[in-house]
Amino acid sequence: MENQVLENNISDLIKVLPAKLQEILKEYDVDNLIEIIMDYGRECELRYPDNFVTLSDYVVERDDLSYVISNISAFGDDNRAGIAKTLHRISALKSRGDEIIGLTLRVGRFVSGTVNIIHDILENEYSILILGAPGIGKTTKLREIARVMADDFKKRVIVVDTSNEIAGDGDIPHPAIGRARRMQVPRVSEQHNVMIEAVENHMPQVIIIDEIGNLEEALAARTIAERGVQLIATAHGTNLDNLLSNPTLNDLIGGVHTVTLSDDEARFRGTQKTVTERKMAPTFDVVIEMISQDELAIHLDAGTVVDRFLRGTKPRPEIRSISVGGIISRSTLDLGDEETEYQEEFYGATSNENAFDKLPTNRQVYIYPYGVARNKLEKVLDELGIHAILARRIEDADMVVAVKQQEKRDSEKLQLAAKNGVVIKIIRNNTYNQILKAIMDIFDSKAVSRDERAIREAREAIHHSLKNGEIVELTPQNSYLRMLQHQEAEKHGLQTVSIGREPNRRIQILPK
Repeated sequence: MENQVLENNISDLIKVLPAKLQEILKEYDVDNLIEIIMDYGRECELRYPDNFVTLSDYVVERDDLSYVISNISAFGDDNRAGIAKTLHRISALKSRGDEIIGLTLRVGRFVSGTVNIIHDILENEYSILILGAPGIGKTTKLREIARVMADDFKKRVIVVDTSNEIAGDGDIPHPAIGRARRMQVPRVSEQHNVMIEAVENHMPQVIIIDEIGNLEEALAARTIAERGVQLIATAHGTNLDNLLSNPTLNDLIGGVHTVTLSDDEARFRGTQKTVTERKMAPTFDVVIEMISQDELAIHLDAGTVVDRFLRGTKPRPEIRSISVGGIISRSTLDLGDEETEYQEEFYGATSNENAFDKLPTNRQVYIYPYGVARNKLEKVLDELGIHAILARRIEDADMVVAVKQQEKRDSEKLQLAAKNGVVIKIIRNNTYNQILKAIMDIFDSKAVSRDERAIREAREAIHHSLKNGEIVELTPQNSYLRMLQHQEAEKHGLQTVSIGREPNRRIQILPK
């Protein structure tokens, strides 16, 4: 469905302004306004998505500020106020003497159709964390999510509304959140307590929170998630990298800690003694970065994404965008040459096919990582479903994966191994992506990724369901692989449901 602005109540915002300013605004486009800036002693400013207009003939006086303040609700301890029955927000700038000397009047909008782009993610009960720059539309999206979850999915939804931004000012929630219920927060410092109170007193299936910003709120979010409640929230930060670098909030995606390995363990892994790892399971299953209102970067299976990031692999989110006509397109972030460039070089083989033919077929293959992190290589083999053993010595190996730097130092050793029939693959850098490409080059079609195995299982189940008209239950998978299976069923016009709890959560394919 095409995005459509259903309501912005801009007239209600203009009514609180001084009469002279109201008259001036008749000459300007007010429907596309984002903010009106009123600072004492300066010209009033109108801000739009891509530009701003300075009203040179209107300098703000103290009486102008007092007039606006008298027509809105009282300011809270976060210096924010509102207008009853609207979504508009007024924020104050104060002097050192605690006197209001500036106002930011932000236009609040109710936009329908903004969550069509993530409808499948909401439907599958994932906990979702939304990141993005200020003013990009995170709160607007939360409003529509609240309505869809409550009205379309018939869930028990509680909105924890700290500054009345999601459901508007006043005691009656704005219709924008549908049948969702709203809990107001008397003071910003109490948000984490209200979050816990929502779970303990009102039995929600879904809790929606705007702006998780401190450690207490992050811990409250984890408590909610551990009780089996679907959590949908925004947090300070524009992308996953920002969040991981924030020691207060990175607990939301599993936290980060430094581990010191023993000499033997570091040697076994092929890493330094001090490594950075994820501390625990993420609070949120999915992380969404808002590029714009209609374009999102979606990180499915947040735990796996964080693990790969900490191992030096750049995230490759799914990019979704929605056109004016409501058509959703999907693609994968292009990382450029840095991640795809690696050394196409073999010893003892002239092509990928010949390289594979040199490996034994009557037993498991032994692979020796030469300057390559053992944990990364193990992860690649697991991802591709390749049953191989990591050799302790190069003399025991059928195949060697070596970084270019190591090959330069020990070229004679590698050449000797090649003469003895060992397949040797050289890569430029010790990154997950380059190890992955090297292994796939050697094993070619013999390597079947977990993604492909999950999709194959779904296709077989789809065929069975279409033929026999039966419900087919698939094996447990992580959230990302379940997403692929859901999408595969959608292509064939079949509905799916997710059942069970992690780590045994799985999907059922329903007959037509």
